[in-house]
Amino acid sequence: MNKKELRKEIRNRKLQYTQGQLKELSEPIINRLRHHPKLIAAKTVMLYHSLPDEVFTHDFVDEMVQMGKEVLLPVVTSETEMEIRRYTGPEDMKISSFNILEPVGEPFVDYDKIDFIAVPGMSFDTSGNRLGRGKGYYDRFLKQARQAYKLGICFDFQKLDSIPADEYDEKVDAVL
Repeated sequence: MNKKELRKEIRNRKLQYTQGQLKELSEPIINRLRHHPKLIAAKTVMLYHSLPDEVFTHDFVDEMVQMGKEVLLPVVTSETEMEIRRYTGPEDMKISSFNILEPVGEPFVDYDKIDFIAVPGMSFDTSGNRLGRGKGYYDRFLKQARQAYKLGICFDFQKLDSIPADEYDEKVDAVL
């Protein structure tokens, strides 16, 4: 399967679950994330504010703020660009033109200070290859944050033995 076909296959797998079921499936994943040694040791963490078909992270993001972590969230700003914003609480979010919550906190550009990145994806394989949504936002960003520990976050049904990868694709260090 090529990347386009694989994205369609994963989308179809996701459609077999209700949002409530996906949220329920998210709980053990988030619990494993919560206890991950690299996250526990990290001071500055980049998480993501989940879309409806992703592992649910909204409450976890706030939990990390309450634990004293410096929390960063990505926001897509154009067809090719993703910015990183500081997140200190729900007041740092607004509803976008796509009707999803997006971070509006202070921009963060000191990528060398990021210790840990939770990376969402359509699919991950056993070698750490990631299949994103096809725009390359995370691949471009991860190239700039090489020192950070990168942990792929997905449901079990999104994990595959092998996915197609090319020279533009950035790997993660592990998949939860």
